[in-house]
Amino acid sequence: MKWAILGGGLTGVTLARLLAERGDDVTVLEKETKIGGLCQSETRNGFTFDSGGSHIIFSKDTEVLGFMQDVLEDNRDTRNRNTKIYYKHQYIKYPFENGLADLPKEDLYFCISEYIKNLIANEKGEIPVPENFRDWIYANFGKGIAECYLVPYNEKIWNYPTEKMSKHWMDGRVPRPPVDDIIKSAIGIETEGYTHQAVFSYPIDGGIESLVTAIAAPIKNNIITNFEATTVKKTANGWEISNGKQTITADRFISTVPLQILLPMLEGVPDNVRTACDALRYNSIACISVGFKGTAPDISWMYVPEDEWGMFNRLSFPSNFSHHVAPEGCAAVLAEITYNEGDDISKMTDAELVSHTVDGLVRMGIVPNKADVVHAAVDHFKFAYVVYDLDYLQNIKIVRNYLEGTAGVDLVGRFSQFEYLNMDGCIRSVLDFVKRQ
Repeated sequence: MKWAILGGGLTGVTLARLLAERGDDVTVLEKETKIGGLCQSETRNGFTFDSGGSHIIFSKDTEVLGFMQDVLEDNRDTRNRNTKIYYKHQYIKYPFENGLADLPKEDLYFCISEYIKNLIANEKGEIPVPENFRDWIYANFGKGIAECYLVPYNEKIWNYPTEKMSKHWMDGRVPRPPVDDIIKSAIGIETEGYTHQAVFSYPIDGGIESLVTAIAAPIKNNIITNFEATTVKKTANGWEISNGKQTITADRFISTVPLQILLPMLEGVPDNVRTACDALRYNSIACISVGFKGTAPDISWMYVPEDEWGMFNRLSFPSNFSHHVAPEGCAAVLAEITYNEGDDISKMTDAELVSHTVDGLVRMGIVPNKADVVHAAVDHFKFAYVVYDLDYLQNIKIVRNYLEGTAGVDLVGRFSQFEYLNMDGCIRSVLDFVKRQ
């Protein structure tokens, strides 16, 4: 079997490796000069940053976790998670519901009181079935936790009103917090949430991109970079993928690229499918890398729900993941800002984004002062997060039914399936696909 895989990100190279291991002929077509996609890393001025947002290696899926750890071999280190939420000038333990005792007393009372009221109302059957993501948050956590943290943070990262988002994607992703944990958290007894993240790995050298390159190592000669496909055609004998200069033929075709990029390459796509695809929402991301003289706080990553400190929703500290990603005497912090084309953030220059971010980091006390900053860079990715709006399920069904059914295209990965998959979810989608073949 000869396969052509469009896209050389984590999903594409994992597909190529596993298909090649079973003896198939595989070609990966990547439009960029290097592979990695959202898992790319850049080394500049002695600092290594993940340019598509912060990534760590963890999973509840033991098969996937073992695969990632095995391919990295000795190029990985293990850390215990120490994650915080920056809330009203304080570091609150993450997840928020496990750090209630750290809150100001009035906020602690608000959160625990509303949680208990909500719990009683749930037991009496007085809580209506949630119709959207905001309703789901209130129904599961109560008004206090919702308004203090979950709603403002989620509206900041998704750049979209929570009442206009679907709730379906939360099923199985975020559990309802146990009552005992909430009570213990409120009175200061240590509890842990999201325990599958409690211990994580990270490459010692090369950033998260080294995971992708390690996966790709056995099939690196099967990868063609600088190949920007313009047409994809189904023929009597299989598929033809062309960039206008070179045409690759294959028996089977897998797309791992965003649906919005794939559809224009295909002929004869019905108008209703194009309309549904155009309606699918996503966020872009600006990742601001800041290297500075000094020491980073002993934190893995941190969520920032308040607008007071800046437009960034998450900060990570790569120099706490590996000592090899920053020069001696320096530390690294990566700020992530989500945006959409046409909004205020999209109109800012990279210099303005750096200035805005450094100002917030200084005011938060993370960077001592602006003079200590010795490196700054901005990386943009158009397709970063899938946004589940209220019309998502209807629109994605139309698009995928056409592509996977009528057109016969295999779709695997985050933006090809158009699902919010983390790294382990992408690899799981590959494993499941290969097992079905």
